Amino acid sequence: MNKFVFILLLFPFFSEAQTADKSDWQGGFPEACTSITVGKFATFDGSVMTSHTDDSHRTRSWIDIVPPKKYKEGSISKMYKRVADNSRPMPAYANIEIGSIPQVSETNGFINTAYPSMNDKQLAMGESTFGGREELQSDSGLIDCQRLCLILLERCETAREAIALSGELLEKYGWNDFGECLTISDPKEVWHLEIVGPGAGKVGAIWAAQRVPDNHVSVNANASTIKEIDLENADFFMASNNVYQVARDKGYWNPEKEIFRFNYAYAPESRTSMASRRREWRVFDLMAPSLKLDPNASDYPFSVKPDTLVTLPKMVRIFKDYYEGTEFDVRKNMRVMDENGKSILSPMANPHMPYDELKLHRINGGWGELGERTIARWYTMYGTIIQSRDWLPNMIGGVEWLAMDNMASSIYIPVYAGTTDLPKSYKTCGRDGFTYESAWWAFNRMGTLAAQRWGDMHKDVDALFVPMQQELFANTGAFEKEVLEIYTKNPKKAQEKLTEHTLFWGNKVVDAAWKMGNDLWTKYDEKF
Repeated sequence: MNKFVFILLLFPFFSEAQTADKSDWQGGFPEACTSITVGKFATFDGSVMTSHTDDSHRTRSWIDIVPPKKYKEGSISKMYKRVADNSRPMPAYANIEIGSIPQVSETNGFINTAYPSMNDKQLAMGESTFGGREELQSDSGLIDCQRLCLILLERCETAREAIALSGELLEKYGWNDFGECLTISDPKEVWHLEIVGPGAGKVGAIWAAQRVPDNHVSVNANASTIKEIDLENADFFMASNNVYQVARDKGYWNPEKEIFRFNYAYAPESRTSMASRRREWRVFDLMAPSLKLDPNASDYPFSVKPDTLVTLPKMVRIFKDYYEGTEFDVRKNMRVMDENGKSILSPMANPHMPYDELKLHRINGGWGELGERTIARWYTMYGTIIQSRDWLPNMIGGVEWLAMDNMASSIYIPVYAGTTDLPKSYKTCGRDGFTYESAWWAFNRMGTLAAQRWGDMHKDVDALFVPMQQELFANTGAFEKEVLEIYTKNPKKAQEKLTEHTLFWGNKVVDAAWKMGNDLWTKYDEKF
């Protein structure tokens, strides 16, 4: 097949990438993110982990580092509402100012991803939208999910402090978003905080938070997972003062007939989504196969103890997953809709990206009882795996492993809590169309090409990035030891060393992604 015909075949993929997120909500649910959390006794080195795949090509494609700041008395922090911005060449959001809250006198520095992700005190966050009951959504509040992440990282040092401040701010200024889960970690522990609105026209929020046991792993995959809460056990549970009352008043919960479960009361629809439940099962099954969990169950534990300690390569492996080796492996079977609208497995092998729902075959990969999706997605903007470590100074102990675009064809670079800058390409917006200046476009271009013959091309991509990722992980201990020695004498020099390391690896992997894209064109030019 010549290149001209190949370009015609590519067009639906590029076109879909630009239009699929015209609405982030389909059938009342988002095509959104996966977050995996790991307690300190469940990791290979005693670090606490949270993570996030930002599965939307509409969110912000540029990333920067915001330094610590001081503010004069009377300063304000502006609040915004996100709306679809269809005026740009690519799917995007526009921020409309809707109010402000008082700013504090001093703020922490933080990594400013679309959902701000880690500050210079090692406080870290992941995110996953679960929707919740539509009647609870309110436009009367001031704070949405992205602004809440930013505020908490600016003002807090621990997960518990962040959850407590969330409660105070949301009660006073109100939640203005869909149901969201924030996975919040610090060097000691990790929590899941789930928030829904107070109801149309009201200011406030309803929320519950649950701590992941130190020897467990947990996951949020666009479905509320907090069930029973025991507020007398403050070491593991927190909640808003109205968490029971609203459920009773609205008829979501009858205390005379049933136990209170947060997700049953406030997000029952999200519990029926196979797109969520299958991912939950897959994460737990890869972490703890000895449990032999049912892949078709409607409820899984909030958290499980992994069979072995969780390593960074293990986390990378899970975020690349497309159910290989299971009956749901879409390299061997494609999920299609039969003439009665039922989701079935077809024995037709998929020559393209194994987790891409091709409209040609009427595959239902969205939300609802029939739909399902894999963990890795083509429409991911960026992904993070974040470690917080209490035996190291903050600037070294917090490290965000950051990857761009599809996790199955990307590589994670280290961005430390002490890193003060990112390569120019990471800070370049990609929402105004294709540009060689953007890190996201480097990986999106390469990944889109690899999708066309995934069975062959992913081997080329892996041959490049897997050894590079192994090198990064293997050399991290020696590098951090060197930086620690510098830190004891000159913290500023240590910070410079961390920044140099991030800049070097960021530029290296972006250059490699551009070259790999070119190599794929060349190698497969006459073989499509």
